Amino acid sequence: MTKDQIFEFFRRLAEDNPAPETELEYGNAYQLLVAVALSAQATDVGVNKATRALFRAVETPVQMIQLGEDGLKEHIKTIGLFNSKAKNVIALSQILVDEYGGEVPDSREELVKLPGVGRKTANVVLNCWFGQETFAVDTHIFRVGNRTGLAKGKTPEQVEAKLEKRVPQPFRLGAHHWLILHGRYVCKARTPECWRCKVVDLCSYRKKVLEKPKGR
Repeated sequence: MTKDQIFEFFRRLAEDNPAPETELEYGNAYQLLVAVALSAQATDVGVNKATRALFRAVETPVQMIQLGEDGLKEHIKTIGLFNSKAKNVIALSQILVDEYGGEVPDSREELVKLPGVGRKTANVVLNCWFGQETFAVDTHIFRVGNRTGLAKGKTPEQVEAKLEKRVPQPFRLGAHHWLILHGRYVCKARTPECWRCKVVDLCSYRKKVLEKPKGR
C-alpha cells in the first residue's frame, strides 16, 4: 500500500467506528493487565465470562493474592491454560505489591518483566490504559497486516515494526483496535467477508471473496 492508501484505509475504518476500544471488560489498570494476560489463546468473550465475578471480588493485586491461586483457578477454569495463567497472575500480583506499590507500571520494559506478560500484553495495557501509541499484534492483526499488504512480516515483531513505521496520525492510537476488530468480524481467517469490506479496493489480497457464499 502507498502512504495515501494507508491513510484512506484507516480513514474509512475510523469513519465506521470513531471510538474503537478493546472488547475486554475491566475497571482499572490492574484488571486490564489481568484480563489481557488471561486472553492469550482464549477469546475476549470467554475471558469476560470468567472475569465478571472475579473482578467484582478482586480490584487490586493485594486482593488477588488474598484470593490465592486455587481461588483464582475456580474463577478462570473455563479459560485455556488456566493453571499456568493462575500461577502467573498470582506471581505478577506479588511483584506489583512488592516492587511497584501495587500500581501497574507504564513502561513496556517494566511490564514485560512480569510473569506471563509478553510484548503484546504490554502493548495492549500501554495503549488502552496509558494512551500510548502501541501496536499489539495478535493473530488478527498479523493476518490483516499480511493479507491486505498494510504491514507484511513473517513474525508479529516484524508486523509491529511495519505498523510503527507506516501508520499515520491521527490513527496511531486507535489503529490496533481497528485492525483487531476488522480481522475478528470482517477479514476472517477461513473466509474473509470481502463482499462487505469497506477497504476491499485498497487491499492487495489476491483471493478476495467478493460474493457472499450461499447459506451465509
